[in-house]
Amino acid sequence: MDFSELFKLSGLLGRFSPDGKCLASCVQYRLIIRDVNTLQILQLYTCLDQIQYIEWSSDSLFILCAMYKRGIVQVWSLEQPDWHCKIDEGSAGLVASCWSPDGRHILNTTEFHLRITVWSLCTKSVSYIKYPKACQQGIAFTKDGRYMAVAERRDCKDFVSLFVCSNWQLLRHFDTETQDLFGIEWAPNGCILAVWDTCLEYKILLYSLDGRLLSTYQAYEWSLGIKSIAWSPSSQFLAIGSYDEKIVYKEVEKSPSVETERFSFPPTRALASSVFSTQSKYDISQVPVSFQYIKPVADRANPKMGIGMLAFSPDNCFLATRNDNIPNAVWIWDIQKLKLFVVLEQLCAIQSFQWDPRQPRLAVCTGNSKVYLWSPAGCVSVQVPTEGDFQIVSLCWHPSGDSMALLSKDNFCVCYLEREEVK
Repeated sequence: MDFSELFKLSGLLGRFSPDGKCLASCVQYRLIIRDVNTLQILQLYTCLDQIQYIEWSSDSLFILCAMYKRGIVQVWSLEQPDWHCKIDEGSAGLVASCWSPDGRHILNTTEFHLRITVWSLCTKSVSYIKYPKACQQGIAFTKDGRYMAVAERRDCKDFVSLFVCSNWQLLRHFDTETQDLFGIEWAPNGCILAVWDTCLEYKILLYSLDGRLLSTYQAYEWSLGIKSIAWSPSSQFLAIGSYDEKIVYKEVEKSPSVETERFSFPPTRALASSVFSTQSKYDISQVPVSFQYIKPVADRANPKMGIGMLAFSPDNCFLATRNDNIPNAVWIWDIQKLKLFVVLEQLCAIQSFQWDPRQPRLAVCTGNSKVYLWSPAGCVSVQVPTEGDFQIVSLCWHPSGDSMALLSKDNFCVCYLEREEVK
């Protein structure tokens, strides 16, 4: 395992291109494009204001930068650096922006969710979608890019509209049996659309492409409901939440050992950093195990409780979850046996985790200068060898799984890994 030097970053805006050749990062109003292999700067773009969101087009030829405060989106071309596009929503404002699957249309959601504007980069034409619902996840595309689902609210009722992405024509429009629709998400095979209700009403509904209600699931009533969902890559499973007991890996601190013969005074900066930084490793805990539990505040909105993070491994074998009122633990479930496989108990609260896109290997960060890796073979804690304070709060894998970007509030670095053989 190897690490790059630290680079400046703002807004946690660091993204690999889908083709894996470039790495985009933002510093205030500047967009920096680097070569993934050398990390040399390929392009430097200057936007009109501080960048709040970036997204690559599906073919990695364009990248959009959204400046919500100004109601502006700027688009840059990697093939033609002199070409650029500016979309100004004007008085309508801007709260969200994303690419269409073809990478040639941009969908902007205006303030107060008055409409979604579809801008074409090729023809400069504009289309409008009315009544989008203000919810957590109101737009969803099928994986093959053929269809788009939009959650709508009109006449005090929830609806879903299905559009054909090639021409933006309406395919289906149907109402949903929800009190206050909260999110929608397609199964990876594009055949089933999951629709779930507000957290005050436990209900998830599955619809077919032609708008038929296929199934409804309601685990209980009169209590807080769904917080997050995740489809398995095979579309066989839809995860909502669970609990159990099994073997637990626990992170423990250990003091670094230094040979006194090699210790000079004053020490070198690199040696001082390694000596005074706290190292850690994993020990296997005996069951039963008690975890640090945070009692949610009952009289406040959005209490820290329930399953707030879910992610399936790419081989469909494991599911990683975090229970928000047990924030120091990652629960990893065996999907084939539908039972708990392992629990990683950390010293600090889990900030982010993400699966290697090519194999069952999970990367975890907890807001310190370490990155944690788990695979069925075991788990390891790795100290990032940097000077100064580098608190990793987010991470993203390269499409190949050979490296990942580790992001802090003000900096990022790239971690390079040796590919393990998947048995």
